Amino acid sequence: MSDFKESKDNPLHKDFGIWSNTKYIFKKMAKYYPSVIAIMLLGVICNSVLSYFWGIFGKYVIDIIEAGMSKKEAVTALIKLIAFLGSIAVALQVGVAVWNHKCWYRYIFVRMYMITERVSKVLRINFELLERPDVLDISERAAQATGGNWNGVEGMMQYTEQILQSLVTTVVTFVAVTVLDWRLILALVVLCALQFLFYRWVVKKDKKEVWDKLSNTWRKTNYMERVTQDFEYAKDIRLFSLSEFLAAKQQKVYDGKIKRLDYHHNIWFVNGVVSQMLYVFMRILIYGALYAAVFKDNLSIGNFTLFLSLALAFSGALQNMLQRFGDLKRCSLETDDFRSFVELDLGDDEKDCIPLKKADSYEIEFKNVSYKYRKADGYALKNLNLKLKKGEKLAVVGLNGAGKTTMIKLLLRLYDPTEGVITLNGVDIKKYKREDYYKLFSPVFQDIDIFAFLMSENIAMEDREKLDIKKAEKAVRDAGLSDKIDSLPRGVETPLTNIVEDDGIDLSGGEKQKLALARALYKGAKIIVLDEPTSALDAIAEQQLYEKFDDMVGDKSAVYISHRLASTRFCDRIAMFKEGRMVEYGSHDELMDKGGEYAQMFNVQAQYYKEGVNDQDNEGGINEGKGESIYA
Repeated sequence: MSDFKESKDNPLHKDFGIWSNTKYIFKKMAKYYPSVIAIMLLGVICNSVLSYFWGIFGKYVIDIIEAGMSKKEAVTALIKLIAFLGSIAVALQVGVAVWNHKCWYRYIFVRMYMITERVSKVLRINFELLERPDVLDISERAAQATGGNWNGVEGMMQYTEQILQSLVTTVVTFVAVTVLDWRLILALVVLCALQFLFYRWVVKKDKKEVWDKLSNTWRKTNYMERVTQDFEYAKDIRLFSLSEFLAAKQQKVYDGKIKRLDYHHNIWFVNGVVSQMLYVFMRILIYGALYAAVFKDNLSIGNFTLFLSLALAFSGALQNMLQRFGDLKRCSLETDDFRSFVELDLGDDEKDCIPLKKADSYEIEFKNVSYKYRKADGYALKNLNLKLKKGEKLAVVGLNGAGKTTMIKLLLRLYDPTEGVITLNGVDIKKYKREDYYKLFSPVFQDIDIFAFLMSENIAMEDREKLDIKKAEKAVRDAGLSDKIDSLPRGVETPLTNIVEDDGIDLSGGEKQKLALARALYKGAKIIVLDEPTSALDAIAEQQLYEKFDDMVGDKSAVYISHRLASTRFCDRIAMFKEGRMVEYGSHDELMDKGGEYAQMFNVQAQYYKEGVNDQDNEGGINEGKGESIYA
């Protein structure tokens, strides 16, 4: 990795330096679109020469006029000059046309590939890191670094091109202007340097006081826009009369954004005033030097035209080069943001990992496992010792906040233990690659995410051309959605949501959870994990679905997590959690005989699980009425 210095505002931000970032961007250009470098260099040369070419052309035209030739000789000389220099001009203009029409969108393509890199990093980054504010901040900054043509990574391409063009022009015209008056060169360099120093101060101030401080504002803006426009929130917004409340919240975010942007435009206005004043002063110096040369050194009109063109080209190129260097520095700082994120250490060095051997079944054991969330005062889970035996059904129960979800995230290796170790068939799970370990599990979570894909793709989590359509249909029927797919003209080929497809459908909460169960069935992993996936179902439907699903699981290992106890009767073992600790462990009968926390919770809930419901209007909540308890 390149040398870097750590930034003060975010410990994850690294300062790589402008030269390192320039090399980095050229490597990306060479990797993703090599022809763009050649087209860039063509534009650099052609645009540089054209900046003073017509001054040279004018000098020779005036020299022919002043040479005292006959009309015929002058016309012949002029035709030859036009033919020679005209052909050069045509070649230069063709080069500029190629550059103008072929270069800019290639820069965009390179940036798009780099956006893919950033997105890929987001998709691969450890789940635990996604909950950290500093990671979210640096991720947002990386997004801003790829969000426009003149900032961040593409800005470095654009401004590097301009700097190279100005550098070539400055070098070529330097000697000629020195011949005219070396003091003019000195004065122009000093003025351009002063402008550059002020410009650089503005760039740094703008980055620090505006764009860095807006990174959190972008997240807030995106969130507020999503909440106010997302259909999922629409019912609550209307029924709780949240429109004015949310509008005020959104305006507060915008007020902070406007304040920063006002500061941004004010400091750039000052820079513009300073730049224009220096521009005028430099022109006065150039014309003054030429005026003196005409009377002191008898400078000819042709040479006056030539030196004027060269001096203007020199001053303009020098001024532009220094200013664009300031822009390049700004874009380099933004590229630091991009590289800081995409080169972020994931905390996993998997090169020494061992292969995960295939087996008919797996045994997982928690050994003195504790977990503490970042910056939390206490442990979310403490000293957990638990074994999921081969083919065993384990129910993890407890009230909300008992530590169940933390335990599952550790089991799935979304988190790594703060203390202790988790083993798979006696081997620390950290010795395996995460991707290999993830393949062991078919999880179903409480919060179900539906993608704007076909139903079959949502089940198989694969592209339509790769999935087994018959297997997908069987999974969705086994999960209890037969009536639903039979009612759809396209069956499992129906697109979900109408975000992408106009004929897409929405699923109810219960249907979404059954779809998630179908995903687990389709994947067919060795260990099934159900993290309260039936919360949208009523108690009886939950019990029936659990029993049906348990039959489909067969001899596979399964973990059922719930604060309701519909799953516990058919599980081999029950782990009762309270305040981050496992307080009871055993079979249903053992824990009921013990008369502890589990038995008390079970007895409280059992009265609500009744069949033979009297309330005919109860369509989905907890069924009440006389009848036999499903726990009897």
